[in-house]
Amino acid sequence: MSAITHELPRAAVNAKLIALISSGAVGLGVLLSGFVINEPAPYELYMAGLIAIWALFGLRLSRSVVPLLVLLITFNIGGMISMSQMSDLMNTPLYLAVSLFLAFTAVFFAAVTEMQPGLYRVIFLAYVTAAVVTSLLGILGYFHAFPGADMFTKYERAAGAFEDPNVFGPFLALPGIYLLHRLLTGSPAKMFIYAVPLLIIVGGIFFSFSRGAWGLFGASAILLTGALFLQSSSGRFRLRIVVMSVAAFLFLALALLIALQIPSVAELFTARAQLAQDYDSARLGRFARYGIGFMLALEKPFGIGPLVFGQIYGEDTHDIWLKALMDYGWLGFVSWLTMICWTLTSGFRILFRDRPWQPYVLCAYVVLIGHIALGTFIDTDHWRHFYLLLGLIWGGIGLEYRHQHAIRADAQRTRSRPRISVDRQRHMQIDSNRSGV
Repeated sequence: MSAITHELPRAAVNAKLIALISSGAVGLGVLLSGFVINEPAPYELYMAGLIAIWALFGLRLSRSVVPLLVLLITFNIGGMISMSQMSDLMNTPLYLAVSLFLAFTAVFFAAVTEMQPGLYRVIFLAYVTAAVVTSLLGILGYFHAFPGADMFTKYERAAGAFEDPNVFGPFLALPGIYLLHRLLTGSPAKMFIYAVPLLIIVGGIFFSFSRGAWGLFGASAILLTGALFLQSSSGRFRLRIVVMSVAAFLFLALALLIALQIPSVAELFTARAQLAQDYDSARLGRFARYGIGFMLALEKPFGIGPLVFGQIYGEDTHDIWLKALMDYGWLGFVSWLTMICWTLTSGFRILFRDRPWQPYVLCAYVVLIGHIALGTFIDTDHWRHFYLLLGLIWGGIGLEYRHQHAIRADAQRTRSRPRISVDRQRHMQIDSNRSGV
């Protein structure tokens, strides 16, 4: 009995190999985003090289992604104009270079996910892995579980492999929401697989003692649950969501009560759970600086220069909208506002469409809404994961544009086929009549 061997074409093997390498490269970049103890972090150095290499070997920007690139570049041009108002530049050029680099990462993630939708799964898997590891580091550090664990805490709060607990906590929101989505929609047999990493991530968010992270995750979870409830027409699935939501709430309440039995946790939780801290409502606190800054923006349409506001008033703006006005001028503010509104509008249009990438876009969308609200109380313009959120949503926008374009092309071809056959029949009839004559 003879065996017939079939060899795959070399081109197919090379294409598969390139796809695996590119997926691994993107996944590694996302994984590195969870480890930012010092700056420049490995994420910046790695992503700068990855974007440059990808640009040389086939990174394409579709017309659906171009608006994101234009708006982010215009935003940074506003920062350059604002820099011209400074008498001492200090480290401002480096600051704006980081802003521009992060803008390019958003465009990069949008372009690659549009080109290869399968990268969504790779990105989220890498993100969850990074979140679980950095959450464990933060939790172990908070409880001083091993010598040197203090390096993973800041201000007696869990910070993981981050410099600031107020960035560490929000970083965990997207992987937490994704695992919650899988828990609500996945197979009951796999619930344990999603529940364990979700608990670790929620623990990291809690022990960060970041009010913004608490609110961000809570609001995003409510939005996700509501979206899934509205999206489904199955009464059984809706009942499952309600039952699991109630069970999750009761479980978290019980876990919170247990955690508060630890005196140090209860003391810090009581202090952080207050809606307004002393530095918020003081004479020149955060809220007072908001009013001062917005009045100053009316006098300085070109801005006052990046980070100058903090030098004048002791602390930075702690408000992304005020920061846009002060550091990037009115041009930057309008560009940022337009970009946010465009993202929310275009993202909402595709939010409930049955597509393979829809769950990823939905998770990114609800977390982005939370970040926009959080930006009212903290600066988010240099948060690496914020630009990843933008890229994931704009990648979905680009994929939907391509999908609709393919549907229209197929419809056009379908409409043209009958006409061709009718024309041929007419010509055949004419020819037969002529031959008969």
